[in-house]
Amino acid sequence: MSDFLLNPFSEIAEVSVGQHFYWQLGSYEVHGQVLLVSWFVLGVIFLLSFAANSNLKSTPEGLQNFTEFVTEFIRDLAKTQIGEEEYLKWVPYLGTVFLFIFVSNWSGALLPWRLIELPHGELAAPTNDINTTVALALLTSISYFYAGIRKKGLGYFKRYVQPAAFLLPINVLEDFTKPLSLSFRLFGNILADELVVGVLVSLVPLIIPIPIMLLGCFTSAIQALVFATLAGAYIGEAVEDHH
Repeated sequence: MSDFLLNPFSEIAEVSVGQHFYWQLGSYEVHGQVLLVSWFVLGVIFLLSFAANSNLKSTPEGLQNFTEFVTEFIRDLAKTQIGEEEYLKWVPYLGTVFLFIFVSNWSGALLPWRLIELPHGELAAPTNDINTTVALALLTSISYFYAGIRKKGLGYFKRYVQPAAFLLPINVLEDFTKPLSLSFRLFGNILADELVVGVLVSLVPLIIPIPIMLLGCFTSAIQALVFATLAGAYIGEAVEDHH
């Protein structure tokens, strides 16, 4: 019975396009390309943050001005979705998710990872792997459950029988579909963009793929914004007071 329940999830975890670069850790196979590019993405974020904020000035300029703009943007997003009372404590989470997805998406749209030769497999954006997007979606689910229970205690679960008890199955199903929709929306859009760019680059290497790459940068930014906005909306819904 347990195998029956686990098999669908293990099959979802194997959804992929292209050749993966695997690391063998004991009896487990780890997607090495995801870890490598994720470390690269985190390194880029860290270096930009350090370079911009290592010597803060009262009148921001250059990179400091840019990072303050991004911070204010994320604060406004959190405030809009979660509300004035609760939003500040969730700014770090929404900011981390937004920046990681944004830089990951742009790394796939701008950097020719597939031109880097590996003994086995190929590199790609972390968000091009279903395991990454599912992990981000599950973190968001855990976050809004935590937010609701932290504020309302066990009374949080009353929402499943509101406004009527017969809606219980639908409300429970909604919580299962939220991470699915978050993960597959992000994965599908990024995968489609990389496939289109990859095919065009292989067919017409010069000039023609550039407009598609620019469009990919735009859609990649939109996907990061959509994910962070929905994550904030779910957290805001969890902490909302129902009268």
